[in-house]
Amino acid sequence: GGTFHHKLRDLARVHGPVMTLKLGLATNVIISSREAAIEAYTKYDRHLAARATPDTFRACGFADRSMVFIPSSDPQWKALRGIQGSHVFTPRGLAAVRPIRERKVGDLIAYLRAHAGKEVLLGQAMYTGLLNLVSFSYFSIDIVDMGSQMARDLREEVDAIISDVAEAKITDFYPFLRPLDLQGLRRWTTKRFNRVFSIMGDIIDRRLAHIRDGKPRHDDFLDSLLELMATGKMERVNVVNMLFEAFVAGVDTMALTLEWVMAELLHNPAIMARVRAELSDVLGGKEAVEEADAARLPYLQAVLKEAMRLHPVGALLLPHFAMEDGVEVGGYAVPKGSTVLFNAWAIMRDPAAWERPDEFVPERFLGRSPPLDFRGKDVEFMPFGSGRRLCPGLPLAERVVPFILASMLHTFEWKLPGGMTAEDVDVSEKFKSANVLAVPLKAVPVLIK
Repeated sequence: GGTFHHKLRDLARVHGPVMTLKLGLATNVIISSREAAIEAYTKYDRHLAARATPDTFRACGFADRSMVFIPSSDPQWKALRGIQGSHVFTPRGLAAVRPIRERKVGDLIAYLRAHAGKEVLLGQAMYTGLLNLVSFSYFSIDIVDMGSQMARDLREEVDAIISDVAEAKITDFYPFLRPLDLQGLRRWTTKRFNRVFSIMGDIIDRRLAHIRDGKPRHDDFLDSLLELMATGKMERVNVVNMLFEAFVAGVDTMALTLEWVMAELLHNPAIMARVRAELSDVLGGKEAVEEADAARLPYLQAVLKEAMRLHPVGALLLPHFAMEDGVEVGGYAVPKGSTVLFNAWAIMRDPAAWERPDEFVPERFLGRSPPLDFRGKDVEFMPFGSGRRLCPGLPLAERVVPFILASMLHTFEWKLPGGMTAEDVDVSEKFKSANVLAVPLKAVPVLIK
């Protein structure tokens, strides 16, 4: 009962920062403190760099070729990670699609302008805007173009798969039941995957026809991936998977992060006022924010980091898996074959690492030398994980999220719906497939004159 990562933190207070929890027949080791996480990542990163694979993601053989689930020791994982690092999420690759990102953020702001003075369900608006930003960056299609049946179908299938991740699965607790698929979830996921992969394949086929006809490049990520496919450095199935993972892993997390930071700002009006003052000082009368402007806003960056520290979307990160014996954390042996969960939510509220750990205090990120970045080397702040399984989409997220936040705060003054005060903003958490607001955030954008 209750919120899972909260309950695990409460158990850790009784049983210690490294504990074993049996869920059915599955052995889980939970790590809940900064010191234990440092030991695990510095000594045993390689030993714990495999993934525990949910049964439903074995559908269509997806887990066997997905960069999310392939062990890091597998040459296929190294090749795919290398492609992302050298052809997609590189400074050059990200710079090439920056005009697309700026145009899509402009579309999101235009949507909010059209709804100025009206109550907006903020998480839904962020999700829609980011779906288009990611889809256009990858393959130059607005996925929420309601005139396109393909776009509607893809969004519907991706939304359904994301929802499925939150479902408890008997076969994950009792692996010997996997062949029976008692809940029918693997059969259901197989149908969803086949539909998504068919849509992705159609997008690839259209682009290949476009290239054969000698038409101009789009200069998006798909162009880069198809060049690798043409030279034999990447297989078509890997291109499909990489496009799919961008939606499932990328869009939802960025949208939820923006909803969390806006909730905390509306809950803390003095901090909101300081962010707005910084925007005014740095940007002056500039009409529209550009992506590069976000790097000149240290307090806004601190606000974002503090929201991610308090409310990490991936509260438990993605589960690790111990593939061999010999791992010992906090004096305890981690059994081979066990799932290892890093409770990032508890680690980033560890009182041994943070003063007033449960309070929203962005100033804690200012003036630190060296500064805390998003890469998790200082594991007291690890919203994207740490080590070799660090989230590969981090370079995109650290550009897009502060850019959207700055654009929203520079263009609009944000009010609460009628009768609500800052104290009424509910910043309590609910855990599904991700850490979400228990009550979805509603706010009113008011154009700044």
